[in-house]
Amino acid sequence: MSERPQPPVAEKRPQTLEQLGRARTDDYRWLKDENWQAVLRDPAAIRPDIKAYLDAENAYREAMMAATLPLQKTLFEEMKGRIKEDDSSVPAPDGPWEYYVRFETGDQHPRHCRRPRGGGPEQVLLDANELAKGKAYSEVSAAAHSPDHRLFAYSEDSQGSEVHEIVVRDLKTGEQMGETIGSATGALTFSPCSRYLFWINRDDHGRGDKILRRAVEGGPIAEVYKEPDPGMFLSVGRSADDAFVVIGSGDHETSEARFIPAADPQAAPQVLEPRQTGVQYQADHWGDRWVIRTNADEAIDFKIVTAPTDAPQRANWRDLVPHTPGRFIEAFDLTRDHLARQERTDANTRIVIRERAGQEHAIAVDEPAFALSLIGASEFATTTTRYAYNSPSTPTQTFDYDMASRERTLRKVQEVPSGHDPADYVVERLYATADDGARVPISLLRRKETPVDGSAPVLLYGYGSYGLSMPAGFSTSRLSLVDRGFIYAIAHIRGGADKGWGWFTAARKQTKARTFTDFIACAEHLIQQGYTRPGRIVAMGGSAGGLLMGAVANLRPDLWGAVIGQVPFVDVLNTMSDASLPLTPPEWPEWGNPLEDPAAYDWIAAYSPYDNIRPQPYPPILATGGLSDPRVTYWEPAKWVARLRPASTSGNPILLKMNMEAGHGGASGRFDFLKEIAHDYAFAIWALDQ
Repeated sequence: MSERPQPPVAEKRPQTLEQLGRARTDDYRWLKDENWQAVLRDPAAIRPDIKAYLDAENAYREAMMAATLPLQKTLFEEMKGRIKEDDSSVPAPDGPWEYYVRFETGDQHPRHCRRPRGGGPEQVLLDANELAKGKAYSEVSAAAHSPDHRLFAYSEDSQGSEVHEIVVRDLKTGEQMGETIGSATGALTFSPCSRYLFWINRDDHGRGDKILRRAVEGGPIAEVYKEPDPGMFLSVGRSADDAFVVIGSGDHETSEARFIPAADPQAAPQVLEPRQTGVQYQADHWGDRWVIRTNADEAIDFKIVTAPTDAPQRANWRDLVPHTPGRFIEAFDLTRDHLARQERTDANTRIVIRERAGQEHAIAVDEPAFALSLIGASEFATTTTRYAYNSPSTPTQTFDYDMASRERTLRKVQEVPSGHDPADYVVERLYATADDGARVPISLLRRKETPVDGSAPVLLYGYGSYGLSMPAGFSTSRLSLVDRGFIYAIAHIRGGADKGWGWFTAARKQTKARTFTDFIACAEHLIQQGYTRPGRIVAMGGSAGGLLMGAVANLRPDLWGAVIGQVPFVDVLNTMSDASLPLTPPEWPEWGNPLEDPAAYDWIAAYSPYDNIRPQPYPPILATGGLSDPRVTYWEPAKWVARLRPASTSGNPILLKMNMEAGHGGASGRFDFLKEIAHDYAFAIWALDQ
């Protein structure tokens, strides 16, 4: 019998940090490279002692999970077999062309294409497979054609650090227009006249700080707008009617819009309504007026207002779709004669169509748990919008919907080449009762023959931050667990907006702990209802959902058969105390500012997973990370594992998988990414057998 591999031991180099009259000791602060900005742009710049430790952790994990390699391969082949390799999107019509992306068999990356509307030869605008050749990582984050259909621009991240380069090409000649643009966030848009390109600069801290503009053929770069607040995210795009370029500034509770008339793309941007803390709004233009989604006037679940084109200030806002508590308006899309909006109630969605005259009708689905998403129209002068429907058991169906005649046309059904019958599965919606009485939805997927007798393994997924809702949608990858007898469950916990914006605001800053206790309540409910038992639940979440994983591992280690924290945000107190990090100032409204607010320091310190590790029997834990991740920096999962392992009294494996060639989103190719999912699922299966 071979000996069990011995884990690496991270050296303790204690540093005492004093802050607001409070002190804490961090034994593993040395794992943060002091030149982390350089590492984001070039992972090879990592300090040698840190690299040696990360390499040792990767080697230990590989040795511990060596027996799962056949299972990983099997899972990967299953997942790959459910993907139609020679697939394409439904073409989006625009003027004389229709645009789409497609894959050929074996492609890791998409080909961006167009063809004449009504039929004709295809033109490949960009083959991202060619772009990725010879690179460990390549991701095209944005691609757009100019309104006159003459040009094509795309942004590429070639490190996983989300630092992009932008290229503009002439579609007739194939030639590059001007020099490659560097240090961009990836977002871009052409001016309505097609003569200029707008994009967002990424500064040395990894933040979008300026809107820049250049003539498409090259030449001087002009600064259009510089955001003075490092806590604001920037966006740039064109209005639906191509009347304006619209610039957005916003954080998690406040926003502001600026606009530039299409007739004068070099003009200075004008403020639509000055920012006011706590007031959010997003604006688009509807031919003869502004249409604005906002939470102003205590509209916690948002409303839609209009304003005159030449007087868009808040004093002139008039309700178009009034606020209704519990009906969360998530988004809207404009065409010449219709407004389509997406609403969410009780963790499910519906789409409502409104005519200019005011008549409304809804597109709804009568199922216990599903995802209905508004894709929107690709042209302004059309009566056709597009939406997608799926559920945990039903592959995605894409429909074109005539908003005038109310006729829908099925344009595509997601193919599962290896075969899939929704009738083989059961979708359920349960409700757990939180400790304060709130009803927390849980979406379940299981095979019909999976027993509800307390024996089934469960993968319980959660996120619960930033007001992001977790759709009860279809995933071909999850079937590899469900077909092995797992129940896949999504906990629609507070901190997300699954039951409205108030569902989000009820679990942030000083009340953030509700996110964690809601998740625990969901696990306990599954046990009480006979779906599983303690020790048979694998908890999984990523990024801010990884914070959730760290917190529930500390709070109730007895519930979990395993915990998987994917790029987990677990070092909250240290990260929110470092204003140089990319996302720290933008996220103080979400978590609080422990640099200036003693109360914020205390409530973060009370739950921060890294700071609350203590001697107790932890379950098997897998943490994943990416060396060039600008969102959850690599040292967070590394420090978490380093501190967890000596604290755990159970002897269960605590493993770190650090991708040395990728960032927050993992591997860039569609098949390489499946290998990462297969690895994590293999860990889940393996851990329950420990």
